Amino acid sequence: MIPQLSLRAVAVWRRNFLVWRKLALPSLLGNLADPMIYLFGLGYGLGGLLPEVQGVSYIAFLAAGTVCASTMNAASFEALYSAFARMHVQRTWEAILNAPVSLDDVVAGECLWAATKATISGGAILLVIAVLGFTSGPYVLLALPVIFLAGLCFSALGLIVTALAPSYDFFMYYFTLFITPMVLLCGVFFPVEQLPTVVRAISDWLPLAHTVQLVRPLVSGEMPVAPWLNLTALLTMTLVAFSIALHLTRRRLLK
Repeated sequence: MIPQLSLRAVAVWRRNFLVWRKLALPSLLGNLADPMIYLFGLGYGLGGLLPEVQGVSYIAFLAAGTVCASTMNAASFEALYSAFARMHVQRTWEAILNAPVSLDDVVAGECLWAATKATISGGAILLVIAVLGFTSGPYVLLALPVIFLAGLCFSALGLIVTALAPSYDFFMYYFTLFITPMVLLCGVFFPVEQLPTVVRAISDWLPLAHTVQLVRPLVSGEMPVAPWLNLTALLTMTLVAFSIALHLTRRRLLK
């Protein structure tokens, strides 16, 4: 069934924003702490043992990957744990559905909100690395819409798992079997050229790889090699994942 969306999805987004706003500062600091620890720990620690990577220092190489990984994690956590709490534990979705808001709008609003949180997280790290001098040129500003699109993609993927999950424990399968391998295979910590050919072929199909291929050149002050290919791949994955998530959510809540 084709999604029946309206501007009421914005009202769902706004409801989540107003709730988050009360705890915005600790939430933002929490999203920043983990990636910044990896950035400085690996960037300066391991980076001191390595020569330049793709023409830049290792910490500058890692900085762009950290932005992408943080975006993925922020979108995933919001679309999984927070959305599951609103759907299953707190039953917030049921309360919203008593208003003239369709389930399609609720799911769309959740997806938009998770992408917004991902953009805030990724954008905050982008600001930090810019202040530290790990970015160059005005192209870095183009990374923000890429971050938002990536946030939509990972949000939609996360909502698929949320629609299937019987409990919070179920999400560990998703992180162990999907999220963690992407971090290791998609060029966050090292160039994908180091990977075996077969593994690299798999990596090329993963959404994080397309995000890294777009963001890293922009952070370095260059245009990506094939931006429309990467953007089309991310947009296609987003639309397909959202359609699947919506179908599974309808089956779960409206059966």
